Amino acid sequence: MANSTSERDLFWQEMGDVKPLRQDDPKVTIRSSQMDEETARRRRESAQRLHNKDPNFLSVEAVTPVDPMDELSFKKDGVQHGVFKNLRLGKYQIDSTLNLQSLSFEQARQQVFDTINQCHKKGVRTLLIRHGLGINSKPFAGFMKSYVNRWLRQMDAVIAFHSALKIHGGYGAVYVLLKKSSEEKLLNRELHSKR
Repeated sequence: MANSTSERDLFWQEMGDVKPLRQDDPKVTIRSSQMDEETARRRRESAQRLHNKDPNFLSVEAVTPVDPMDELSFKKDGVQHGVFKNLRLGKYQIDSTLNLQSLSFEQARQQVFDTINQCHKKGVRTLLIRHGLGINSKPFAGFMKSYVNRWLRQMDAVIAFHSALKIHGGYGAVYVLLKKSSEEKLLNRELHSKR
């Protein structure tokens, strides 16, 4: 018991010069340099979209950078090899073109979302998206190309895409193949059932 009394006395001696924190003292100070401007802007936009219940689900989170000179190539399961080869070789008629090169990040994101959905509803099967190489883009080279690569994979209507031939923009553009709309599927069934 005497031992615990001396420990208590020692504790109070050590704590004698400690002053309690005032309630108006800031608890955490975040310096603006801790978060780069692009990340902060994307977070604000994301929060705003959630607040506005934006139907555009395309990602604004950090993306794995794609080198400006990398070839983009993607196909979902079920896409026939011959169909993908024809897309890759630019053999399909381009029914629509979207140029993202002079748009801001948010404008490009919205345009990709709206254009893909509108083209799918109208029965467009192949479109060309010009994203540019982005060699000098900020915050990293290939910025828009990297996001286009991610966004197209997130869209259900997109069944395949591949970097374009040189005459259509090369590595600065991508051919996009959309799945058939429900109306097209119905027409195909009717056409083939008559044979």
